[in-house]
Amino acid sequence: MATRVEAPASMNVLDYDYSSFFYSSSDDPFAILEPYNEWYNRATPQGYYLFAQPMSTPPAARISLEEQLHCRTVPLLNLSSYNYLGMSYRPEVIEAAKRALDRYGLGAAGSPILSGTMDIHVELEEAIARFKGKEAAMVFPTGYSTNVGMISGLMRPGDWIIADQNSHASIVDGAILSKANVRFFRHNNVADLEKKLRQTNGKKLVAVEGIYSMDGDVCPLPDIVDVCKKYGARILLDEAHSCFVYGPNGRGVAEHYGLDDEIDIHVGTFSKALGGQGGYVAGSRNLYNYLKGFARSRVFSCSLSPVVAAGVLESLSIAQREPQLREALWTNVAHIRKRLDEEGVDVGDSTSQIFPVMIRNDRRVFEIGHKLLRAGLYLQPIIYPAVAKHRSRFRVSVSASHTFEQLDEGVSILGRVLREEGIIL
Repeated sequence: MATRVEAPASMNVLDYDYSSFFYSSSDDPFAILEPYNEWYNRATPQGYYLFAQPMSTPPAARISLEEQLHCRTVPLLNLSSYNYLGMSYRPEVIEAAKRALDRYGLGAAGSPILSGTMDIHVELEEAIARFKGKEAAMVFPTGYSTNVGMISGLMRPGDWIIADQNSHASIVDGAILSKANVRFFRHNNVADLEKKLRQTNGKKLVAVEGIYSMDGDVCPLPDIVDVCKKYGARILLDEAHSCFVYGPNGRGVAEHYGLDDEIDIHVGTFSKALGGQGGYVAGSRNLYNYLKGFARSRVFSCSLSPVVAAGVLESLSIAQREPQLREALWTNVAHIRKRLDEEGVDVGDSTSQIFPVMIRNDRRVFEIGHKLLRAGLYLQPIIYPAVAKHRSRFRVSVSASHTFEQLDEGVSILGRVLREEGIIL
């Protein structure tokens, strides 16, 4: 007899979260659905749920949000988007996508290894390879599927994957699917990485990120490269948030440190600074050929839409011929960092365009989020499982398209609300 899982009638709904509904004692996999939805429907009006509210505008500095709790459209200053260079709504990018729509239609309608590869996909892969200075690059339909397919396609049972404990879910899931031995080292702690490597034998892959998206800090790549060389480990560097932003030519943290050639596997996305969708792996031709057969998240997915591929190509071209966009971004980063410091907002160890604003209270972060929204500022709460429990925060993301006035306005709203809530003095 299947037992029903119930949420206590007397529960304070804001004391519960996703983790409370992960397991069920019932034999029926659907038994958890009803208590979860009971909680969800009770928590939403109390301010818990701010996610997935639809925008009716591009992800620009100012947006219109369809605020679902009160069934209204609200204008907001946007400090949540990854659109670091403002590419998603550039007229040239939109026109490139329109031309591709006229030429190719909406979708590829096939897997890359069957009927889904078009000349625009080949052009994009070749452009990424040239940009990264590598023999070849492979395009995936999403950034998530890139790491999942790359890691699970390359690593095998008995191999070792050593990843930073703050690694993105795509790295974790790729490692799990590979069925390799997986260990995590303390965040950005090279001594702990060396300890973990010293305890392993056989094939080893170390996975790190250029910028960690929840804390905005940069990995100590030179030291990581040194210790990996010492123990014969290959390196996967995920530059989702750092490519097209860091480095003299925008190639990322590896270029910033002069270590492009020391990284075995370069991973990145098109959904951040380029304002599109999809991801890529760049490296050797041998790696490319192997993944064509073994990266299942690509082999068994429809190819990236040619419309998106064309838009990304144009974004990449603009990013290379307009280095002033990166300069504008970093000017804005310096400005908002100064203003956040003046307001007394603690942003931890961030040195990038991402600033964590720590709340450390999984209930209050939603209450504060609603207050920020009512004040005209769009900042999304970040909670478990994106971060550890009781490490909740807001994440401020800066774009090249922000003006100083907009950044000042956003920081002023944030500072006022945080003082009212007792988060800062």
